[in-house]
Amino acid sequence: MTAARLEPIVGRYLSLEFEGERYRLYFEEAGDGIPLICLHTAGADGRQYRGVLNDPEITRRFRVIAFDMPWHGKSSPPAGFERTEYRLTRDFYTAFIVAFGEALSLERPVVMGCSIGGRVVLNLAATHAERFRALIGLQASAHVAPYYDTEWLHHSDVHGGEVCAGIVSGLVGPDAPSAHRWETLWHYMQGGPGVFKGDLHFYKVDGDLRERIAAIDTRRCPLYLLTGEYDYSCSPAETEEVSAMVPGATCTIMPGLGHFPMSEDPDRFLEHLRPVLAAIADDPSGRVS
Repeated sequence: MTAARLEPIVGRYLSLEFEGERYRLYFEEAGDGIPLICLHTAGADGRQYRGVLNDPEITRRFRVIAFDMPWHGKSSPPAGFERTEYRLTRDFYTAFIVAFGEALSLERPVVMGCSIGGRVVLNLAATHAERFRALIGLQASAHVAPYYDTEWLHHSDVHGGEVCAGIVSGLVGPDAPSAHRWETLWHYMQGGPGVFKGDLHFYKVDGDLRERIAAIDTRRCPLYLLTGEYDYSCSPAETEEVSAMVPGATCTIMPGLGHFPMSEDPDRFLEHLRPVLAAIADDPSGRVS
């Protein structure tokens, strides 16, 4: 008999009217309790959070929700997308996350995001702190200097999916299990044409938050920063710089992990995440004592 196991993850679609467009948005969820919205990295999708969604210790106390941003994964772009160039902006990204939480009637959810998701978490902390119980930034920096030509990410002379995976392959930690490393890269190989490039418009251009970091007040909403030590896109030093500018922020550098901690090595990542979520659940302020 073939061994089989149903995972506790349930997938659904949300029809969302936002800024004059209709979006068919896919999300997965598992668990009950405090809402925890998970934001994927540039060019990927919510499958990156499979380890969090499948962790019974977390899902006993949290309703974990990972959604695919429009254009990503199983979410569709809006009608007429073929006549436009996808470019993610700070204001759209921030407002869309708020709209998603409102559409599901989530009361003061926790938001955790990685890379572009970590960057937008910082913007949520600066502009919408009162809406959230706590905010968790993975690989979160206020700015990144361009270090490669993004035109190759959507170019007729290369295979888009393979070049996107090639670009990020060096960001995976050296000790990541092979199966998780390649699943992380596979998600990039499957991205839509120009989507990774469009996300990097936010990450490298429109999402420069250096002038907003000082506005973050952790008395209004606790902020946790977790960064893998092997990351040249968001280095530990860059995360520590953000932490130094935000009194009360908690900063953890995760040994052995890279830019995709929740995806490249879920078990090791969960060792760092569980104490943070336990503190958020146990303390109304969400602070680690």
